[in-house]
Amino acid sequence: MKPLFTMLLFCSLLLCSSFLEQSIAYEDSSYCTNKCSDRCSKAAVQDRCLKYCGICCGECKCVPSGTYGNKHECPCYRDKVNKKGKPKCP
Repeated sequence: MKPLFTMLLFCSLLLCSSFLEQSIAYEDSSYCTNKCSDRCSKAAVQDRCLKYCGICCGECKCVPSGTYGNKHECPCYRDKVNKKGKPKCP
């Protein structure tokens, strides 16, 4: 019984550490900064685009590729709406 418990404990710790590593990578501000800079590179109002993209990236942990569209790549980013029901994320 003890070896089984030890093996389960080891596996759960290994699994938790992989999730922790992934969440730390997304919390790194350079991730959102780089992704949002690419996303907003052709925006008419860059400062607003970068602001909302940064907010959405921080909450969703992803940013769609390209400068427009591709929101299917990040459902959380796609589904965020403002108070008026319009898309929040650029």
